[in-house]
Amino acid sequence: MLIRIAQFVTRFPRAILAGTLVVALLCGAFGAGAASGLKSGGFVSSDAESTRATELLADNFEGAAPNYTLLVESPDGVDGEAVRARALQIVDTIRAHEDAREVQSYWTAPSPAVASALRSTDGKSALIAVHLDGDETQMQEVAGELNPQVTGTADGITVRAGGVAATFNEVNGQITHDLAVAEAAAIPLTLVVLILVFGSLIAASLPLLVGLFAIAATLAILRLFTLFTDVSIYAMNLTTALGLALAIDYSLFIVSRFREELAAGLDPRAATVRALQTAGRTVLFSALTVALSLSAMLVFDLYFLRSFAYSGVAVVVAAAAASVVVLPAALVLLGHRVNSLDLRAPLLRLFGREPAPLGAMVPERTGWYRLVLRVMRFAVPVSLVIVALLLALGSPFLGVKFGYPDERVLPTSADSRYVGDEIRAEFPRADPGGNTTIVLDGYHDENAVAGYAARLSEVGDVTGVLSSAGVYVSGNRLASSPPGMANDTGTYLTVNSSLDPFSPAGGDQLENLRSVPAPSHTVFAGAAATNDDSLDALAARLPLAALLIVLTTFVVLFLFTGSLILPLKALLLNTLSLSAAFGAMVWIFQEGHLEGLLGFTAVGYLVPTMPILMFCLAFGLSMDYEVFLLSRVREEWLRRRAGRTGNEFAAEDNTQSVAIGVARTGRIFTAAAVLMAIVIGALTTSKVSFIQMMGLGLTLTVLVDATIIRALLVPALMRLLGPLNWWAPKSLARLHARFGLSEETEQRPAAAEPPVRV
Repeated sequence: MLIRIAQFVTRFPRAILAGTLVVALLCGAFGAGAASGLKSGGFVSSDAESTRATELLADNFEGAAPNYTLLVESPDGVDGEAVRARALQIVDTIRAHEDAREVQSYWTAPSPAVASALRSTDGKSALIAVHLDGDETQMQEVAGELNPQVTGTADGITVRAGGVAATFNEVNGQITHDLAVAEAAAIPLTLVVLILVFGSLIAASLPLLVGLFAIAATLAILRLFTLFTDVSIYAMNLTTALGLALAIDYSLFIVSRFREELAAGLDPRAATVRALQTAGRTVLFSALTVALSLSAMLVFDLYFLRSFAYSGVAVVVAAAAASVVVLPAALVLLGHRVNSLDLRAPLLRLFGREPAPLGAMVPERTGWYRLVLRVMRFAVPVSLVIVALLLALGSPFLGVKFGYPDERVLPTSADSRYVGDEIRAEFPRADPGGNTTIVLDGYHDENAVAGYAARLSEVGDVTGVLSSAGVYVSGNRLASSPPGMANDTGTYLTVNSSLDPFSPAGGDQLENLRSVPAPSHTVFAGAAATNDDSLDALAARLPLAALLIVLTTFVVLFLFTGSLILPLKALLLNTLSLSAAFGAMVWIFQEGHLEGLLGFTAVGYLVPTMPILMFCLAFGLSMDYEVFLLSRVREEWLRRRAGRTGNEFAAEDNTQSVAIGVARTGRIFTAAAVLMAIVIGALTTSKVSFIQMMGLGLTLTVLVDATIIRALLVPALMRLLGPLNWWAPKSLARLHARFGLSEETEQRPAAAEPPVRV
């Protein structure tokens, strides 16, 4: 296949580049509005109990579960006439909006008990609680419409918006801004590193241009998907970064191989064909492993994760296609001019060193070659030390805790974050986002409801229960029922708690509430129930996703190498590198180390979808470098074993193959890792904490994988395994010979020098 692609590309390079320019312009124009079609949320299944309960509340009880909260503050207190007038004006404005339901406020409360709950303990602030119709996306859009009309400071009275709707609205705006900042920082740094790697400004520019094309294609793909399915806005950050990173990664290997073949004496057309046969094949295998890892997220019933699978797979395909079609067309036309504008040469001459010819390299004279031989000489201690280190780094993950994201993912300067902090501090009985609501659909027995409410109020850390039979605290009825809690469709109860609903204690309290005998079938809503449903949905599908990733990766690597051992080794090493990154994420983001440096707030748990997303991505990216390294090691192994009979030199051939393979790729895949770390690491500049976590986690994984794993642990283990690296049962060997994914390439004769023993 690649030979045919190479022949086509080298025959019509100008037409391909002209077509690419047209496609890039069309993608840019079509993808410019991608953000407008993306959705918020997607963290909970549409079939979850909490989702059904919220729908019942919205349909039958005028939206009794508030999702938009306004905090009205005045240094003179909230009982003055000016504050009251401002609050009533806001209430009227909100009620006039067609998507606003069930507006409650301190100033219009139906009972003293409700009014007391909506007033702060210091009397200087009070709440207006609103339910906005629509899904997660629609309600945040309504919040965005209302915010300019009802918030702000006037005459010493300050109004800020909070709640789920306002939080999603601020997160969306923050993510769009953060994406622009990340790309603006990453692209110039990427060009600098590429120049340091290639020397030539022309060669350095090619991967970056392919990366920019991948970004344009990414945005167009995202917008296209929004026409058919829900796509999370969070996918925009990652897929654009991933598109740029992978395009640069793939281009880096193809350009490097092209320059190597030019230096070996091939003409530009032959060098392009050879680069596609070798590096191009590696790129396709790498893209396949990344795409399969990302596609495993399709098994989850959360569109947050599914959207990463849709867009991520499409982005991988776009980056790989551009690298094996568009980039070779440019290389054919450039020819030896790919080495033009050598910016490293003047610097080297300044220090009295003569630059080597660009693209030329003698593996045995490189530092990588010497390093790998030294590592393999001490393979056992190197392996033991590195494995122990990675396990120690991963140990904090044993204490991981998970919770649903709330406004604390935003910086303290955000309005919704400020509102949430104030409610937790000053409104112990009126946290609309922290309450648990229990729906008794179709039930009407007031006496039974009274007994149920009394029992619920006796559960630990419950501060009060509102029901159609009255307000209960510690088993006692203290006030009459708020209006509207019962009608022909049934009744509902609201349980106020002093606990963080996303904390382990909040989860335990929810289980205790569910264990209280109820007079009828119950459906639970609220933050704690949403968190519980989300964790259950993820836990139910996680084993299947992990199994799919492991099986597909194993099969692809077997088809790539023909070995049964190398895929097993790769799976083991990927698990080690991921465990180290996950341990770091717990240590940093759950336990709060580096909290001040990175500017986030540790809440004692991680957003559960992030480790799953990171696992799928990092697993694919780790296999990316495994494929790059094994491709050259395998090529050298086949070259050395060609014409040999018996196993007399098998161990030495294996050692030399590993050393030369790392020598030829070490500088490239470490440069690729640095470039990917720059692009994905730019996400750590985000002001949304779980985006920070994703960026930092993936960056650590990539850097650890390209240095400690590929440069040290892989050579050590391959030295210990020796020729066993390439073993497969005869039946599987025949299977690989028949179905193995390989290109027919010319084998160069083995070197005449004797093997080096280590």
